[in-house]
Amino acid sequence: MRYGGVGVKAIPKEQVILRIQSENLWWGPEYKIGEVYSGFRHRAYFNLFFPLVKEVSVKRAVLLMGPRRVGKTVLVHHAIQELISEGINPKYLCYISVDHPLYNGCSLDDLIEYYSEASGTNITASQIYIFFDEIQYLKDWEIHLKALVDRHSNVKFVASGSAAAALRLKSTESGAGRFTDFLLPPLTFHEYLDLLGKADIFETEKVEGFYIPKDIELLNRHFLHYLNFGGYPEVIFSEKIQSDPARFIKSDIIDKVLLRDLPSLYGIHDIQELNYLFTTLAYNTANEVSVEQLSKNSGVAKNTIKRYIEYLEAAFLIKIVHRIDRNAKRFIRANFFKVYLTNPSIRSALFSPVAETDETVGSLAETGIFSQWFHATVQIRPQLYYARWSQGEIDIVNLGPDQKPSWAVEVKWTDRFVDRPFELRNIINFCHANKLSDVTVTTRSKFADHEIERIKIEFVPASVYCFTVGYNIVKGYKIIPRKAKADEKQKETIK
Repeated sequence: MRYGGVGVKAIPKEQVILRIQSENLWWGPEYKIGEVYSGFRHRAYFNLFFPLVKEVSVKRAVLLMGPRRVGKTVLVHHAIQELISEGINPKYLCYISVDHPLYNGCSLDDLIEYYSEASGTNITASQIYIFFDEIQYLKDWEIHLKALVDRHSNVKFVASGSAAAALRLKSTESGAGRFTDFLLPPLTFHEYLDLLGKADIFETEKVEGFYIPKDIELLNRHFLHYLNFGGYPEVIFSEKIQSDPARFIKSDIIDKVLLRDLPSLYGIHDIQELNYLFTTLAYNTANEVSVEQLSKNSGVAKNTIKRYIEYLEAAFLIKIVHRIDRNAKRFIRANFFKVYLTNPSIRSALFSPVAETDETVGSLAETGIFSQWFHATVQIRPQLYYARWSQGEIDIVNLGPDQKPSWAVEVKWTDRFVDRPFELRNIINFCHANKLSDVTVTTRSKFADHEIERIKIEFVPASVYCFTVGYNIVKGYKIIPRKAKADEKQKETIK
């Protein structure tokens, strides 16, 4: 298997087999996954992921994608435990962390052979489940995985990786018809509360499509904590990590992506440039930027800036949202755009946690709301833009199938406009220009409804809106606008 140089001992195959056995504790007498995984509650996404794992009638591998430390490995181990609970022979379940140095140079075929030896299992005899973790570090993984799917009709393959866009690209190019993509995002606000056992913070009944909090100030404290620390499962349970988020989030997540993942996957050489750009974008989350401005401020060429932004999106660290004008027309040249962190707590780790009265909390709240949308499934994924023109701006506009606005939301972190709705003139004008009869405006703590010039303005606390979007996406429900006309049911996405 391995060849050493003169006087250097090769790593024997037996060591690889021992490693595989150590990764599959459920082969032992207790038939259980390790406590490091069983100690976590199931994420809400488990109920969407597990049916894909169980589906064996169709020859397709599942490709689990998502950024670092959002719980992909935990999700895989929860699926393994559930299969055991349903009566699957534990030795028919194999987990291999492909990026471990012992597997360097091994092909997927090699790893299957070693699994068979390590478990004493004939992989052709029964229904087998094989999980390859961090598969992106295996050269040409997509070609080899597709070949395995075609060759082993009795094996269900599940592969995971952290470079979401890069994996999806290769999945589309080489795995068409053989891979099913599943994206696991950072925690939504709904999941954050659920994992902490705070589901009782809301009333059991919804009003106008929104759950009503029993105590809005308590909910807002949780929301602020979510914005600062809530994207990663490990962080929300650890006060030690929360006291020094930079050590965990920056050092263990961001730096590994910027210093290891992106350079190895894309051949980036100037890590300092990339790091500076990402830090600048993180500081400006929810703000409008341009490639020209970024290039001028950093001294980096515009084409290089564009490539770096593509890389950061591929690593699922940021998301770009493009601009439309007052009449919802897109620009031929996308000179300006907004950049959002896919996880608002990244900003707190890079700089410092925000307080409720900080000027930046509004931008972070907007980032938190946007981050709920970025992982919506294809069936309910909106076409989100922001509108800006010389007299005003509106933060979130969804274009329907006809490329006309179907709904709009303005994100505020203040209750001021509940009593002064006439100050929202730019929003009212946008609704008139685009034949929208209603609009949502978020607040810090108040619910209210106003009608101005035949435009219905619904005021909803930002924390409630953020929770509702995340809840609806993972549960697959839709909020039907209050004016539920027959044609409204045909709208493309959740409001």
